[in-house]
Amino acid sequence: MSIRHGLLALLERGPRYGSQLRTEFESRTGSTWPLNVGQVYTTLSRLERDGMVTQEGEDEAGHTLYVITETGRAELRSWFRTPVDRASPPRDELAIKLAMAVGAPGVDIREVIQAQRHHTIQAMQDYTRLKAQALEAVPTDRDEVAWLLVLEQLIFQTEAEARWLDHCEVRLIRLAMMPGRGGKQPETPPGDPAAGSAPGSAPGSTPGATPRSAPASAAASTAAVAPASSAPSAGPTAD
Repeated sequence: MSIRHGLLALLERGPRYGSQLRTEFESRTGSTWPLNVGQVYTTLSRLERDGMVTQEGEDEAGHTLYVITETGRAELRSWFRTPVDRASPPRDELAIKLAMAVGAPGVDIREVIQAQRHHTIQAMQDYTRLKAQALEAVPTDRDEVAWLLVLEQLIFQTEAEARWLDHCEVRLIRLAMMPGRGGKQPETPPGDPAAGSAPGSAPGSTPGATPRSAPASAAASTAAVAPASSAPSAGPTAD
């Protein structure tokens, strides 16, 4: 997450002081990535050192105001234009945990997967409820729309994680039953993500069946995210 660019984007709207920037950043992202005031002022000091912001007086309450410079605007425009680099993805604790659990003595990896799946599905349901609350009134304020975008990304992310966990479980079952590992090679189940799903089917699912991991939550998440990408209505992300 680029805190520096987030602060530059807020400063482009006008002069701000530190705690004001923190409040607006959290409002825009729904407090998904909370900041403390120390982080804000440390980042502002670095931006000032790099010539991207400068101090410009105080407000009536005595708060030091910061403004964006032309160098800062150029940096912000470059950030908006440049795709987020996926060549070096951030470390994912869950992926590392499962990778280390494979073959670890005394570890039931299927139990690890089941526990994570339960947590992931619960998070997906929580995000779906938050989205329903956000859409009770059509979002028109820019902060409301921004928060909805972040929320929908979280829904998509947890949905993908649940499908990946299903895929991991199928992969491990197939590995355990390979010749020389105590079992015979099984036939590839329909829709097995390890071998490729049938056209139009979701990864890790059997055509005509709901994934056994969490049918209700999977349906809820699909209902929550589909309208945002397909149904035109008031506001950029309103259903």
